[in-house]
Amino acid sequence: MAEPFAFDPLTRREFLGRSLAAAAALAVPPVAPLRRPVSIRRGAANFEREPLIRPSGFKGGYMTEFWQSAVMLESESGASRVGLGTQNVLWCDPAVLERFTESGGNSLMFAVTDRALQMVRGQRFDTPIQLLDGIFDELFAYAKSITGMPALRPTFVLNALIPLDNAAWLLYAAENGIRTFDELVPAQYRPGVSYRHQRVASLPSVTYGLPLADVVTAAQQGYFVIKLKLGHPGTQAEMLEQDIARLTSVVRAIDHLRTPHTPDGRLRYDLDPNARYEHRDTLMRLLDAAKKLGVLERVVVVEEPFAETNDTDVRDVPVIVAADESATTIPEAIRRFDQGYRGMALKAIAKTLSHTLQIAQLSRERGVHCMAADLTVNPILVDWNKNVAARLAPFPGLSVGMMETNGHQQYRNWEGMSAYHPCSGAEWRKVRQGVFEVDADFYARSGCIFEESAHYRALVTPTV
Repeated sequence: MAEPFAFDPLTRREFLGRSLAAAAALAVPPVAPLRRPVSIRRGAANFEREPLIRPSGFKGGYMTEFWQSAVMLESESGASRVGLGTQNVLWCDPAVLERFTESGGNSLMFAVTDRALQMVRGQRFDTPIQLLDGIFDELFAYAKSITGMPALRPTFVLNALIPLDNAAWLLYAAENGIRTFDELVPAQYRPGVSYRHQRVASLPSVTYGLPLADVVTAAQQGYFVIKLKLGHPGTQAEMLEQDIARLTSVVRAIDHLRTPHTPDGRLRYDLDPNARYEHRDTLMRLLDAAKKLGVLERVVVVEEPFAETNDTDVRDVPVIVAADESATTIPEAIRRFDQGYRGMALKAIAKTLSHTLQIAQLSRERGVHCMAADLTVNPILVDWNKNVAARLAPFPGLSVGMMETNGHQQYRNWEGMSAYHPCSGAEWRKVRQGVFEVDADFYARSGCIFEESAHYRALVTPTV
């Protein structure tokens, strides 16, 4: 398997050539040439633990807290910026939590972040993509070493790199007078994120332990695309039985409700087995259950049903099947597309913005539908993700973008975390009838990603 960011030279050249041609065809104005490379003089990193309301269950396991990591990078010119990340070890690699405690797995991931910071000190880069490309292989080897896991999944390292990657993009912007997200995106990747929605659907996440009453409340509040975390713990037979039972209980509880955001006024469903299904028959039996419940035609997408090593062809599956963590490189994404995957779950807040821009562009060229998925991130990262979601073409049958966001359902201190947001009172941060209204102010301010949070700046500022 190719490592992330390790492209075959011919594949990379052809890909970039096609991207540049697409940009020219759309008459996308090029990004101004980089006025100066960025040299990193020093940095700092820290984290804080944010407990959850209840254990969050998916991928056959549970987590009780998510660590919020922060990285500060300072350039030789004296400019400095802070990037944030949310660690989710269970999503990245459940095998880590089979071997280590929850705190142990989080500590190991933060150690990878800290090692990455050590590696980039003194480095000079033209783009953040180049910076990550230069350190990934060595950092992946380090992560395998400290975990003692030769088969460690690359998403573990990508998640660890989020705060550093975000800090690098912000420093790149500061050094070169870039003030908007559109300007930030390199020209060859702009076509992949060139759509402009006025509304983005907010997808609540129905995890194993979420009470059914909470699902009903969400639907009554106007949420109309409901994401079900499936792939329950147990054997394949036990898992499927629980998955069908969960789908059945949710549909029976909320499917009578109506929404103004779909052509037929009916709710939509996103089914996410989180790579727990081992056979195509398991997926088809789940979809048979959806058909019997009368919702099959309203299943917008099935996300990542099979593990990355599973080569099951899904071309004749009657719904869009999307790849997620099995597509961490361009070659891996092409492999999934060739297997019939017609969707991609992008995670700029879990697999880095650097990675996401490349996959979004390839998806556009291959006619693959994209959505933005969550990692139960903090409120500031929600708007990093929203910048991507607002610029992705809609899925068939929808006129709005789609973005999973479930932090408000999960964090015990969500309101306090929201107060750390530099634009905490902005109207485009609020969900109304299941959607974010992404207006001119949102696009002009790029979701406030260029405005700093005093709370997280203090987290990486030594006190005397």
